[in-house]
Amino acid sequence: MEITGTVVSLLPLQTGQGKNGTWKKQEFILETPGQYPKKVCLSLWGDKVDENRLSEGDRITASINIESREYNGRWYTDVRAWKVQKSMQEQREMAPPPDQSFMPDTNSSDDLPF
Repeated sequence: MEITGTVVSLLPLQTGQGKNGTWKKQEFILETPGQYPKKVCLSLWGDKVDENRLSEGDRITASINIESREYNGRWYTDVRAWKVQKSMQEQREMAPPPDQSFMPDTNSSDDLPF
């Protein structure tokens, strides 16, 4: 399942020690576009936190898994992002400018046709 929106808030990074070693979790709030925008709390776990450096204002599409679990008679729902793609516009803004050293000089006074 995918959800698209704008990152409106980054919650504090959480870390801890479990039976399988150290873990980390980054939660963030995503606001969906539309006439009635919704805010959804998503989480990134482990290496995905480092792979996807998010900032407030980023427009993203997240592939997510939704899972609920019961604990002491109460139900808890977790929305985990397993893949995050920033919008194409933001990727272009972050890309370095093209190398101008191989561009032909159009102001040349050469009469050669090539």
